[in-house]
Amino acid sequence: MKQVSIYAENKKGTMQKITGILLEHGINILGSVTNDSAEYGIVRMVVSEAEKALAELEKNGFIAKLVEVIGVEIEDEVGNLNRMLKILEESNISVDYLYLSFNRDSGKPIMVFHCEDILEVKACLVSKGYTVL
Repeated sequence: MKQVSIYAENKKGTMQKITGILLEHGINILGSVTNDSAEYGIVRMVVSEAEKALAELEKNGFIAKLVEVIGVEIEDEVGNLNRMLKILEESNISVDYLYLSFNRDSGKPIMVFHCEDILEVKACLVSKGYTVL
């Protein structure tokens, strides 16, 4: 999966401007997380058309980039995220950050996360029966 990472100034209206650009171009936000610091924040989004979103955001003056992330479909049950993270820990895989989305077709949660070696993580999770998107 591709994620759009947007570096945005912490000021009134910035998030609305980002979402407005996406709306104007028919791009759906599938999952998002925002981390901020004193002056700037990073808005991480999985969207319906990542390359188009990147181009439109850059045209509007935002600094953005595409980042490879993994989406893993899990059952909506207590402890499932912990079980998946335990498998990764036992395989010596570190997760940099994660956030929630959901599969609109199945209605199941999707954990979106970033780690160093996408192919290794995908192989690990598939071997344990997870659905990796």
